[in-house]
Amino acid sequence: MNNNSPQLSNNQLNIDKSLLPKTPQQRTVNPLAYAFMWIGDGVNLGNMTLGASLVVAGIATMNIVQTFMAALIAILIITSIFVLNDRLGYRTGIPYVVQLRMSFGIKGSIISSLLRGIPGIVWYGFQSWIGGTALNEIIKILSNESFDNVFICFVVLQFIQIALSLYGFHAIKWVEILISLVILSALVYAFILLLRNHQTVIIEKWINTEGTWGLPFFGFIMMFLGNYAAIFLSAADYSRELKSGISNGKRGLLYFVPITIAYGFVITIGAMLASVTGNSNPVKAFAIVVDNSYITVAVSSFIVLGAIAVNMVANIIPPAYVISLLTKVKYKSAVTITGLLAIASFPWILVQDSSAKGLGLFILIYSAFLGPIVAILLVEYYLLRRQQVDINELYNKNGQFAGFNKAAILAMLIGSAAAFCEVSLSWLIGFFVGGLSYILLTKYAFKQSPFRKGTIFEKK
Repeated sequence: MNNNSPQLSNNQLNIDKSLLPKTPQQRTVNPLAYAFMWIGDGVNLGNMTLGASLVVAGIATMNIVQTFMAALIAILIITSIFVLNDRLGYRTGIPYVVQLRMSFGIKGSIISSLLRGIPGIVWYGFQSWIGGTALNEIIKILSNESFDNVFICFVVLQFIQIALSLYGFHAIKWVEILISLVILSALVYAFILLLRNHQTVIIEKWINTEGTWGLPFFGFIMMFLGNYAAIFLSAADYSRELKSGISNGKRGLLYFVPITIAYGFVITIGAMLASVTGNSNPVKAFAIVVDNSYITVAVSSFIVLGAIAVNMVANIIPPAYVISLLTKVKYKSAVTITGLLAIASFPWILVQDSSAKGLGLFILIYSAFLGPIVAILLVEYYLLRRQQVDINELYNKNGQFAGFNKAAILAMLIGSAAAFCEVSLSWLIGFFVGGLSYILLTKYAFKQSPFRKGTIFEKK
């Protein structure tokens, strides 16, 4: 495998330098900062809302044992896919949008990259809306309720995040470490407060409820996976920043431990809040539970920081790379465009005060497309190419990967169509059907495809 920067002319590259492979000298994120990055990503209001979605109008659909069993299964799957899919980016330093070319082709990767970029932008807007709601609570209290405008707070917060994201990954790792420590402390406090003041209600409505091990149980696993589907799909965007020399097993722990810690807290607190208040919006639920304006300001401040933390990691960089690839603009311009598009994503539609069903449905729908894509990438890299890829060719617009790979496009569509047959299991169905379809189409339907060069199906 060629790990060096592409030795091609500017005409052959036709790409912004931010998308070129990262050299070992350019990688500045150490394992501790990497772990805190994933904690910062996990301790956010979107994930807390996912926990709250288990409780509708104060009645839990799953009890605490079922909730954490589903979460553990999902985290194990998430970690496995992270470690498998981050390997090419970690070894070579290429980003996700370039990795896609290996399976979909240079033109075909435009379609599949948009399917990662669009959910990222919507999530960006959603997290900012939740953060804006919390910021509005802060200003409302400090101004004695003379100000109350969530939309203005949402826009202000969005521009703050755009400014922070202009500094790239170097700023992200420090922001994540600081915010992670602060938010974890706040979550511990919230957990103690809920147990001390509302233990009886929580036991009755969540812990002691009968719940179900049926379709809702597996549906929650799928929502959990869907919540991470866009992130582990673009795992190369993160692993290319991690310092070299870390084994696959140790990288697996850098995903498993932080995600488990973060999700353990936020899902628990989300379900507890919804059990007590019947409100699926964590910001408003906190305001109901905490009958103290000073504490409400503090908790709301942590919520704002959490929104910034997750956006800096998961919802800015991948869409920015997609925009940079499609428009050829510089990275700083791309993150600015990403932020502006997030404002126009109407995030307030996803979660109403009484229900988070909109968020859950959104996750399941885009998972139907992302499951097949990650399966195709893994089949290509591990089964067909046996982890051998000519990186120079991925950057050569006139080379082996020019155009579309019809097998990958069709496999993605077949997997997505199958996923929509049972939306509650969309990611899982799309993953297996898309991966199997890609193997069969590559081997039997498109035998003469130039994309077969270098694979086990290449005609000798």
